[in-house]
Amino acid sequence: MSVEHDILPGGQADLKGLAARIKAWGRELGFDAVGISDIGLAEAESGLTAWLAAGFHGQMDYMEKHGTKRSRPAELVPGTCRVISARMSYLPDAAAAEAVLGDPGRAYISRYALGRDYHKVLRARLQRLADRIGAELPNAHRVFVDSAPVMEVALAGKAGLGWRGKHSLLLSREAGSFFFLGEIYIDLPLPVDAPVPAHCGSCSACIPACPTGAIVAPYQVDARRCISYLTIELKDSIPEALRSLIGNRIYGCDDCQLACPWNRFARPTAEPDFSPRHGLDSAELVALFGWDTAQFAERTAGSPIHRIGHERWLRNIAVALGNAPSTPAVVAALRTREHDCSAMVREHVTWALLRHGVPGASGTV
Repeated sequence: MSVEHDILPGGQADLKGLAARIKAWGRELGFDAVGISDIGLAEAESGLTAWLAAGFHGQMDYMEKHGTKRSRPAELVPGTCRVISARMSYLPDAAAAEAVLGDPGRAYISRYALGRDYHKVLRARLQRLADRIGAELPNAHRVFVDSAPVMEVALAGKAGLGWRGKHSLLLSREAGSFFFLGEIYIDLPLPVDAPVPAHCGSCSACIPACPTGAIVAPYQVDARRCISYLTIELKDSIPEALRSLIGNRIYGCDDCQLACPWNRFARPTAEPDFSPRHGLDSAELVALFGWDTAQFAERTAGSPIHRIGHERWLRNIAVALGNAPSTPAVVAALRTREHDCSAMVREHVTWALLRHGVPGASGTV
C-alpha cells in the first residue's frame, strides 16, 4: 500500500484542499460530520490491554484475537497513515423510548436496531466517499463499519468528532451520542483535525442509570453485565442473577444514553433506512414471542437483529416476559414454549413461569 504523493503540484496545500473537499463530500452523502486523524493510539492501546486483562470482554474473543492490529492501524492495513472517521445520526422517528421502557408488556429494542442494518448503509456511503477521493487522487484504502479490529471511538475522538463519555461511548456537544461511526483507512498524509475537549465534567448520570451496574467506573464498562452484551453477544444462558434487571429490553439497551444530558441535542436521523420496521419500536412481547423461525427470518431480514438468530431472540423475550406483569396472556405465551426444541429457551421459559408462580415443564430452573 503505497502512493507517491509528491505528484501533487501544490504539495501540502493540495492535501489541505482535498481534506476540505472530503468533509464536504461526506456531508453530501448524509454524514453529519467527518474528521481526519493520525494513527497514534498508544493511550487507547494501554486502556484496551487493561480492559482485556480484567476479563471485561466476556465471550467477545474477537476483541483480543487480532493482537495489536486493533490499536495499530498500519498493522491491520499496511501503509495506512491517516484515518477518515465519519458520523451519522440514527435516532429515528419512533415511539418514545421512555414510554416503551415504562410499559413492561412491550418490547424495548435499542433505537439503533429498529431499521435497516447500519453496516450496509454506512459501508455503501463510505465506499462512495472513498471512490470519490480515489477519482481525485489515486490512493490505497479500506472501508470499515464495526466489521474489523478498529478502535472507532478513539479514532473519532482524535479526529475531533467528539470525546469519550463516562459510559465509554463517543459524545458530541452538537449531536449527543445517538450516531454510528465508520472509518476509511488511507495512505494519504492528509492534514489532521484537532481533538475536542471533554465536556462531561462532574456529571456521572450515565453510571447509576445502567440497570445492571455494568459501568463499574467512569469510562470502564464490564461487558459481562451490560444488557447489550447479554442480549446480543452472549451465546449462552443469561446469568440468572441479571435476568430480573433486564426488564423488557430484548435487544440492546439505551439507558446510559437516555440519562446523558448531552442527548438533549441528539439529532433525529434524516436517513429513511433507519426508520422502524414491523412496528418494532413499541411491539407487544407476547406478539413477538409468537414468531416462528420463518417469521423471525423474514421480519428481521436486513436488520441488525437478524444476527442473533431465533433461539436467542426467544431467550431474550422469555426473560422479558418473566419480568412482565402476571396476566393470562403472558403465562399462556410462555406455556407455548415449555417444550421448545432448544434447551436454552426451555430454561428461560421455566424461569419466567416460576417468576409468575407457575411451575414450568421441569418444575424447577
